[in-house]
Amino acid sequence: MRIKVLGSAAGGGFPQWNCGCSNCDCARRGLSNFKPRTQAQIAVSPAPATWFLLNASPDLRQQLLHDSEFAPADGTRGTPISALILMSADVDGVMGLLHLREFQPLRIYATPSVLRVLTEENTLFRCLERSVPPVLWEALPLDRTITIYHSAGETKAALTCKAVPLGGDYPDYVSAGLRKNLAKEEAVIGLEFVQDGKRFIYAPSLSGHNDEWKCHAKDSDLALLDGTFWTDNELIDVRGSGKTAREIGHVPLSGPNGLLEQLPPARKGRRVLIHLNNTNPVLDEKSAANQAVRDAGWEVAYDGMEFQL
Repeated sequence: MRIKVLGSAAGGGFPQWNCGCSNCDCARRGLSNFKPRTQAQIAVSPAPATWFLLNASPDLRQQLLHDSEFAPADGTRGTPISALILMSADVDGVMGLLHLREFQPLRIYATPSVLRVLTEENTLFRCLERSVPPVLWEALPLDRTITIYHSAGETKAALTCKAVPLGGDYPDYVSAGLRKNLAKEEAVIGLEFVQDGKRFIYAPSLSGHNDEWKCHAKDSDLALLDGTFWTDNELIDVRGSGKTAREIGHVPLSGPNGLLEQLPPARKGRRVLIHLNNTNPVLDEKSAANQAVRDAGWEVAYDGMEFQL
């Protein structure tokens, strides 16, 4: 199993187009300890020329163009992308679908409630159904392992996927009428993949309202987890107002019951922070926060990072 980090920042990327915070200013000035980042996007490959996209970042087009492994073969119209798996209905995780509307047959997995949000109220996504055959919307069950790839030649082991509820909420754009008919536990999920006995979990949005993800993370060979904010009051401290990290739906990295405190040093595997907000001091590779993360046994994701399990 191969995993590629096509993008590692939270919504807006880094630097964020309309933000003049210290981090964004340093990134614009090209300081070497501030790596620019596009919005979070992961690709998983169980076999050569077969890729699954986890979410669909607003930066997806440029991310795919930047990597030759996603290019179509000469004279063809198609790519190695087999399917997408959506983890919520959040704008930053679904807008990239509109980059894939160029008559590309696709399979899109999401929980039944997220499928309803995208197909019942958001008719814009019907442009994906123009391909022949049209896009297939597939319901993803919670807490049940499904096989999403199986090699006909038995040269590669099957790739399985399990949706893990993370306890988040639906985005504000979902109408009150539809919201009352949606399953709360289907709003935000993490994904656990297994192939050849190797485990990978991806959970870029940890609300703190559900601890089920912890047992998956502790037993994984690779865990890419929510690194959005360093402190709970980070946005308030930078902007002078706003919501806390937990109010937005992200457990901060530091402080009481922060992510670093919740997960003790790993017994095995690698733990990597992803979905970093532009205000997070961890983005400064020379900062005390970045050092604290590394001292705790964590790594910080960057665009172009790759893993082989």
